[in-house]
Order: sequence, then structure tokens, then C-alpha cells
Amino acid sequence: MGSICPQHSGNLEPGRYLLLPDDMRSLISFLRRLSLRWFHHSVQVGLVPVAAIVLSLLFLNPGDRAPESTFPGPVRIDSAQIDSAQIETRLDTAPALSQPHTNRLRRPESEIRGVWITNVASSVMFSPWGISRAIGQLSDMQFNTVYPVVWNRGKTFYRSDVLKQMTGHAIAPLMALMHPTEDPLSEMARVGHQKQMRVIPWFEYGFMVPLHSRLARQHPDWLTSRLNGTRRLDESALTTGEEATSGFVSRLLSSGAPNALGWLNPLHPEVQRLIGDLVEEVVRRYDVDGIQLDDHFSLPVEFGYDEYTVRLYQAEHEGRKPPNDEADEAWIQWRADKLTEFVGVLHSRVKAACPTCIFSVSPNPAKFAYRFHLQDWRTWLENDWLDELVVQVYRDELDRFNGELAKNTLQAAMDKIPVSIGILTGTWRRPISFEQIKAQVISSRDHHFSGVSFFYWDTLWSYFTPESPQKRRQNFRQLLSEELV
Repeated sequence: MGSICPQHSGNLEPGRYLLLPDDMRSLISFLRRLSLRWFHHSVQVGLVPVAAIVLSLLFLNPGDRAPESTFPGPVRIDSAQIDSAQIETRLDTAPALSQPHTNRLRRPESEIRGVWITNVASSVMFSPWGISRAIGQLSDMQFNTVYPVVWNRGKTFYRSDVLKQMTGHAIAPLMALMHPTEDPLSEMARVGHQKQMRVIPWFEYGFMVPLHSRLARQHPDWLTSRLNGTRRLDESALTTGEEATSGFVSRLLSSGAPNALGWLNPLHPEVQRLIGDLVEEVVRRYDVDGIQLDDHFSLPVEFGYDEYTVRLYQAEHEGRKPPNDEADEAWIQWRADKLTEFVGVLHSRVKAACPTCIFSVSPNPAKFAYRFHLQDWRTWLENDWLDELVVQVYRDELDRFNGELAKNTLQAAMDKIPVSIGILTGTWRRPISFEQIKAQVISSRDHHFSGVSFFYWDTLWSYFTPESPQKRRQNFRQLLSEELV
């Protein structure tokens, strides 16, 4: 099977494609991945403008080319614009943020059809026309919900006064460079609502931060640790049910992601204040439909032996230290209960700032989430803190997928709130065929869930998906329209 590649010469009309042989498809895939690695290096050495433009051109999904009316010519950037202070000054003169909370309908009339939009290995947030084109295409495909990333790698992807006071940077510099006249989250909300789509900002990294980030370097006492004192997160914790790739190939496919990650201590009051302030800032200042936390809003079971947590435990256990066994049931329960207390506080802050905003969580299945990430979302549900639940069921085998959907925990949750199923549409390392995606969507409907959400935008249809982008879009349009009949 060949793939499709845009042509910009001859008599071809915009948006028309030619089939390429498999070896050319493989070459395109390799060059795209290599260019992303080069892009990350360019950011580090200061070649941001050139890298950003190359990234936009190489990674924009097929069919996403901007029409002349929306992008009249090449981006012209001089070196003075790279300075982060000047970037933030330009944002000071940007149009006002969206008027908060117009009390629109918060739940779709039909099934929920969502997609996560991240900044990793993605062009949506980094091309001048990326947001409007992506939202337009998703709307055309009958999607009705987007979860755009707003917190990743210790940086925000909106203009944050909270983070600026702490780190000196209100927004990721490259994001500001590519959106000099409008806050990207404000733009996402404005364009999304024009298309009758819900916009629910996604705090993707939760408590996870790069160890080299300014936040971690300024506040090392905010980081939690293992019993042996190590703080670095195991790389396997970031894989999605697949074996970790090592060596050059792993680095090439990592999209410049930091390879030294730590975990902010969710029990530490200053960490709770930071996350709470960021979440409240988003729902108070932007016209969004809610917020979403995911599996990174948790505490990996091997962590919790930092000085602060140990002292807190001792204060509540007559001076005894925590068990050396990280999987001790009482030790797990104590830490999980502390995280649950913070979720209750966070829920109250969100509702006080925006009563109509959805408090959404997208965790792993309940047993895994609790035992390995101390994330007791069943209790959160029982306490009526969750308005919507999107459970990540990233399984290849349909029998295993169906087994998760049939579990009593999910069936019981459906009696209280809308529950959607998170479906993996592929990663750079492991593309997924549309047939697998289709079978899982149909199964989710057969089990009467409220909808589905796909991880992530760039693997819905692109040059490295198993089917051609044009074919994938046709398939998605048909699949998502079937529920409307």
C-alpha cells in the first residue's frame, strides 16, 4: 500500500495527492522523525524561528495546508523576536482573553467524540494556522470535544501569571513566538466554540516535571523520591503498554522529550498551591468548558520517601517511619487518601471559580490506577467530584479491551456520570490500524458508554499511519457519522 504526499506544482489542485510506493513512505516517515529531533536541538542552540517553520511544514497533517486568505505569506521573524521577555511583552498587547463562561451546553447532545491535542510530536500548536485548521477538520469529522494541553514539562501553553511569578516565564517561549497576537488557549476556546465544540484544557504532565526544569531546580524539596533517595522517574512509566525502545532510535522518536523526569510531591502544600493556582487560573480567565486531569495526576507507588512525606507520616503514626515495602497496603492507602484530600480541595476551587465547568479525569482502569499510581478515582467518584470520566483502555487485543469495558467498576460509574473510553490511535513507535480503532469504537458503543476519546490528534490521520491520510479521514468520517443516523 502506498501513502499520499501533497504536491505543490503542475496542474494539481490544492489538497490533491499522489500515491507513493512503500519505500518512499518509509523515507518520509524517517525524515519527519529526524526533523523533529533536529528541531529540538535547534531550540536548544537558539535556531528557534527556522526550526519552528520547518516543523510546521513537515508535521502539519495532510489536508491542513492553510488557504491563502488565512496565511498570506511566509512568516518573517527577526532575531530580536526570539527573546522571551520581548515575546511576553508582545502578548501584553494582544487582544483580551475570551469572556469567561457563557453558560453554554456543557455536554454534547449525542455521544462524546473527543481527541487529545498535545505539544509533543505535533504541529497543531506550533503553526500559525494550526489551531483553526485542526478544529475545522475535527468539526467536519463530527468530533465535539477537544482536550488541548496546557501544562507540560514544567511549562504552560497559555499566558500564566502564576508560573511567571515563579519561574519568570509566563508561557513556553516557542508557543508565544508562533502565536504573537493571541493567547493560544484563548484562540482554542474561541475557534472551538465557533464550531460548537467543547474545549476542556488538559493538564497533561500532572505532577511530572523534567529534573532540569527551572521549577525543579528552584524547588528541589518539592520533588518526591524513592526509598533509596533517587528522584528520577523510570522511563518505562512513560510507555503506553509497549516495550521501551533504547539507544539512538529511542532518542530519535522521543520528540525531544526530557529523558530525566521527576515527580512533584502531590502531598506537599506548596506543590498543591501551584497546581491549584494553575487550574483555577485557567477556569477563571478563559471561556473553557472545564479542565481535565489524567494518569499523571497521581503518585507512582515507589515514591513517597522524601523528607516532607516521611515527617508527615511520622506525625500521624507516633513517630514510626513508612514501611520499606512500597506496596504495603496501609502505606498505599495512606498516600492515596492524602491525594484524595487534595482532589477534594481542587474540585472545590474549580467549582467556586466556574460552577458550570466540568471536572474531568482520564485515568487508567481503577485497579491499576490505585495499586501503581495511588489514584483512587473510585472514591473521587463516590464523593461526587467527577463530572465526566474518560478511562484510558489502551489494549491491542479486542478480548482484553472488552474485558476492561465489562468490569463492574466502569459499569457502576456509568450509573452516576458520563463515562467515555480512551482509545489509542497510535504512537510514533507503534502505528495502529484503523480496523483496530473501529472495532474498539464499536465495542464501546455496544457497551453503552457515553462516547470515545482518541489519543492523539497527530495519529488520527497522518503520513505515518498504516493507511493513507485520505483513507483514514474517510474512515473516521463514516465511523463517527454512523452514530448520528
